[in-house]
Amino acid sequence: MASYNRIILVGNLTRDPQLSYLPSQTPVCEFGIATNERWRDKDGNNHEDVCFIDCKLFGRGAEVFCQYMTKGRPVLVEGKLKLDQWTSQDGEKKSKHRVFVENFTFLGGQGGGGPGG
Repeated sequence: MASYNRIILVGNLTRDPQLSYLPSQTPVCEFGIATNERWRDKDGNNHEDVCFIDCKLFGRGAEVFCQYMTKGRPVLVEGKLKLDQWTSQDGEKKSKHRVFVENFTFLGGQGGGGPGG
């Protein structure tokens, strides 16, 4: 059976993006997005679910993203869900699902609205 791994999210940044560089000097931007789902139940009560998603972006787009984005800004990201695995400083193996961003679009607000990555 064929499989398909494509994620499209629209949300707000949960923190300022962090820029770092791999030993190969490839830029890496790490950031978080919160997506909100609001609904009303049968009794008329309002509810909201928030989902927090960690994201990673590589290359020139990582530098651009980190230059213009700050906590709270809205963004659309497209990418793939992957299992990120690493070893902590104390030698413990860790893993986490993240969205590895391939494209992004700044949304709303000052300086936003244009395409990115």
